[in-house]
Amino acid sequence: MATVTFDHATRIYPGTERPAVDGLDLHIEDGEFLVLVGPSGCGKSTSLRMLAGLEDVNSGRVLIGDRDVTDVQPKDRDIAMVFQNYALYPHMTVADNMGFALKIAGTPKAEIRQRVEEAAKILDLSQYLDRKPKALSGGQRQRVAMGRAIVRQPQVFLMDEPLSNLDAKLRVQTRTQIASLQRRLGVTTVYVTHDQIEALTMGDRIAVLKDGLLQQVGTPREMYDVPANVFVAGFIGSPAMNIGTFPVLDGAASVGNSRITLPRQAIGTLTDDDKGNITVGFRPEDLDVVPAGTPDSIPVYVNIVEELGSDAFVYGSLTDAFGSAAVIHSTAADSEVTVRIDPRDVPAKGSQINVRVRPHLLHLFHAGNGERIAIGA
Repeated sequence: MATVTFDHATRIYPGTERPAVDGLDLHIEDGEFLVLVGPSGCGKSTSLRMLAGLEDVNSGRVLIGDRDVTDVQPKDRDIAMVFQNYALYPHMTVADNMGFALKIAGTPKAEIRQRVEEAAKILDLSQYLDRKPKALSGGQRQRVAMGRAIVRQPQVFLMDEPLSNLDAKLRVQTRTQIASLQRRLGVTTVYVTHDQIEALTMGDRIAVLKDGLLQQVGTPREMYDVPANVFVAGFIGSPAMNIGTFPVLDGAASVGNSRITLPRQAIGTLTDDDKGNITVGFRPEDLDVVPAGTPDSIPVYVNIVEELGSDAFVYGSLTDAFGSAAVIHSTAADSEVTVRIDPRDVPAKGSQINVRVRPHLLHLFHAGNGERIAIGA
């Protein structure tokens, strides 16, 4: 087992000026499950490939344990990678696929068989060892790819969106299996995904990337409760946080003809770059449905109600007395807000409800640079 360190690692692809990964500075503890997450093109797969030795590092370093592996060949880094497309040999049996890397390394046949059988038992593949990949389901093929990594007993597992080719139900089942397996084996794991639900449910810590830059690193709870900036706030969470930028008037954010009272210390941190505005975020579950006329309540016109059995969500427009939509972004669309409601008391489409943000659950950001405003305890 080993730690992994990106020491200001940068990758610039030939013919481009902007780095795909820009000065990544990240330390992963021994035995930790770290998830790299972000939108397409943010640099997460490039970061993983830099660690694997499949991409050059233009500046900075990559270390596994105390060993600088920046210029070390991939085969000498003692890592094992699980790919999105399984990358199994179709003419080989499951057992041969799992043991192939050991065979190439000259490992004795008896030891190969022992390791393969141990891994197959862990992954519930023992009855499939003599089958070819074409005779397996997608989930079973992914477990074979996992088994091929396990038998090598590497210092680090690298996983590049391994669940993307699975259907929704199988994806939920397999992510649970992968997380449980990693806890059992205790191998340092770097897992890449664009799915923030996977990140929240699997990782010990999450690292969010955008445009090649590291935005925030923390536990799933830290990322959800204390996002460092507007991007992280909008990316982490499902449904996404409602986020809007509003003028500050008389100690409150002016939302149409309504208002959201702001902490005094937050107003005191505003700068010239904010131009008298503040960005306010609130999660769908942090809104209470209240009677009309309640102080700091906001009217919402109900466009769609999504009933999920145990949960229900209203997707609606924030409107003022003149019917013009406030500027806000949410899961639903621009100029719409998402509200989690009691699934047994659902409003009708086309009706109006009034909601109020729980004051202690407001997320406040600078309108100028999008950074979080820390208001403290």
